[in-house]
Amino acid sequence: MSNTSKGAVLLLAGLAAGVTLGILFAPAKGKQNREKLGSSLQNLGETLVDTAVGQIDHLITFTDKLVTQFKAQTDPYAMVHDDIENAII
Repeated sequence: MSNTSKGAVLLLAGLAAGVTLGILFAPAKGKQNREKLGSSLQNLGETLVDTAVGQIDHLITFTDKLVTQFKAQTDPYAMVHDDIENAII
């Protein structure tokens, strides 16, 4: 996982913790707080799923590109340095 991905996950976790604490200590009735908390957690879950799907789509596209380039080479074991570097990132 890259530093950017780790940072995004930590940011979302901190945001979720802050929202949760804010709702729990807000001067509102318990039922309203639970509804707000449930809605916030559902939105966070949807955001995480959308992010994961986007990352998986990117990985599939990148892998397909690598396979296509690998098949097109005359020497099947000669990899382009940039492709290996991008695969690590």
